[in-house]
Amino acid sequence: DVQLVESGGGSGQAGGSLRLSCAASGSTGCMAWFRQAPGQARVGVAAITPDGARQFYADSVGGRFTISKDNGKNTTYLDMNNLKPDDTAIYYCAAAGSNAWYPLRSSAYNWWGQGTQVTVS
Repeated sequence: DVQLVESGGGSGQAGGSLRLSCAASGSTGCMAWFRQAPGQARVGVAAITPDGARQFYADSVGGRFTISKDNGKNTTYLDMNNLKPDDTAIYYCAAAGSNAWYPLRSSAYNWWGQGTQVTVS
């Protein structure tokens, strides 16, 4: 199994920025970030191919969030800019066991991090 450890969550102000990191214990396929707000279902936010060449974003974060990865460190990042209160949620890192590209489909991902809280006020 692959272990995923997230870091970088916390509190931010509307209009500000935060960076999330997800360190994987081994090599993976596609990577993604999902989030779950209180009382709502978990939804996909952004995804990236193993080589980092292709990204996909939910409409709600396009133009504000950027997903990237450092394969040398087995780490995936989510840079969140121009934060809004609606971005408040628990953010989860997800890793697929294959390179199949189903960017924001949760069933495509085999391993999940423990989640990190992001609160925007």
